[in-house]
Amino acid sequence: MPVTHLDSLDKIVSLSKSRGFIFQSSEVYGGLSAVYDYGPLGVELKRNIQSAWWKAMTQVHDNIVGVDAAIFMHPKVWEASGHVEGFNDPMIDDKQSKKRYRADMLIEQHILKLRDKGDDEKADELQQQLNTTGTRKGLCEDLYDIIMTEEIRSPDSGAFDWTEVRQFNLMFKTHYGAVTKDEDDVIYLRPETAQGIFVNYKNVLDTARVQVPFGIAQIGKAFRNEVVARQFVFRMREFEQMEMQYFVEPGTDEEEYDKWLQARLNWHKSMGIRPDNLRIAPHPKDKLAHYARAAADIQYKYPIGWQEVEGIHNRSDFDLSQHQEYSGKKMEYFDQKLQKRYIPYVVETSVGLDRTVLMVLCDAYREEEVDGDSRTVLKLHPKLAPTKAGIFPLIKKEPLQELARKIETDLKEEYTVLYDESGSIGKRYRRQDEAGTPFCVTVDFDGLDDNTVTIRYRDDMKQDRVSADKITDVIRDEIKSWSVK
Repeated sequence: MPVTHLDSLDKIVSLSKSRGFIFQSSEVYGGLSAVYDYGPLGVELKRNIQSAWWKAMTQVHDNIVGVDAAIFMHPKVWEASGHVEGFNDPMIDDKQSKKRYRADMLIEQHILKLRDKGDDEKADELQQQLNTTGTRKGLCEDLYDIIMTEEIRSPDSGAFDWTEVRQFNLMFKTHYGAVTKDEDDVIYLRPETAQGIFVNYKNVLDTARVQVPFGIAQIGKAFRNEVVARQFVFRMREFEQMEMQYFVEPGTDEEEYDKWLQARLNWHKSMGIRPDNLRIAPHPKDKLAHYARAAADIQYKYPIGWQEVEGIHNRSDFDLSQHQEYSGKKMEYFDQKLQKRYIPYVVETSVGLDRTVLMVLCDAYREEEVDGDSRTVLKLHPKLAPTKAGIFPLIKKEPLQELARKIETDLKEEYTVLYDESGSIGKRYRRQDEAGTPFCVTVDFDGLDDNTVTIRYRDDMKQDRVSADKITDVIRDEIKSWSVK
């Protein structure tokens, strides 16, 4: 059974639309750039991933609790966090096409072209220049100088006619209330979910009876006015994050950071992601964020290359110290065992839910040749599959339909299932293969006599004859024993 893995993001975009995973927002009006809606299968997949993350981060731990902070927050929050002043991207405009680009990404693409041509020496020199610009002031001027010196042309128009490089703040700004529109009523859509956890740190500490070390988890929407937002749901303006901030005693932070980095890598593997497509990419010391003592990305090998799906950061005591300074409220923790006060350090795990959905779809995608025919199949981990089982009467005849409907009703108590009596059995199988449905149950005339059905398994297309009363047990056992192939 020759297998072809995913080599183009376009195939996932096409499958996502045709099978109801992901649609472009407001498509009937031409769509809204970098904003997407989840369809019937997509919303089920997304919720299954959310559920798996929430269980792994809260349910199995007795010292991690959840919150659901509001999207709107006091503007001072973003001053304290540094977003108002420093949440910027260096952008440059092509005067010919009127398109805008990330200046550093233009240079990175130029470096890749040099490597493709075999000019590694020049590429290394430019990479060193690019790395240096991020560590000192004058970033915009430095990037502009590189672009002009290297005569980097616009990817779309081919022109060499640039504006200067300017910093653009990525936060969406709006006004709170309906009376005035001055600087006093400015409010932001949150660009990350972490700050909602930090400003609730004391509330959780006072009400949840937790002690350091403890964590606060949250799943929620965030918004960034990405000027360059492409690559399907990998980079969007409205997206969802799954974050956990783990508060620890200073001095134990390095050990906890290493522990959570490995735990989060293992979680991605447990979602059915092939280990060869995952890696840890530590941030160089000279490229760390100003608040971080250590940081690493868990990267996945998307069709667009190795990209971050989750970030693990040792944020030190930066966030709580900043909010203590700006709010005037004490953020110290009194450790009764040690009889001392301190501001906890924070180990952050932050994974993009939309990027995880894309990763799961990409990793599960297969094109296979079966007996001279081809099939497209999503070999999703069964626990993530939007539909767990398809229920098929062999033909549209009342006795078969009645038994099939009864099986559907029984399985619905535990699983999301789909009843389908349209088309040949082969076509029904193929539809469910593309949707990632791991099991198909077919009711035929023999089953009317002995109460048995045929279960067909998505991954190897093997079929078993089992009692209709045992279907739930079979599915449950298969989910527990499943491994990626």
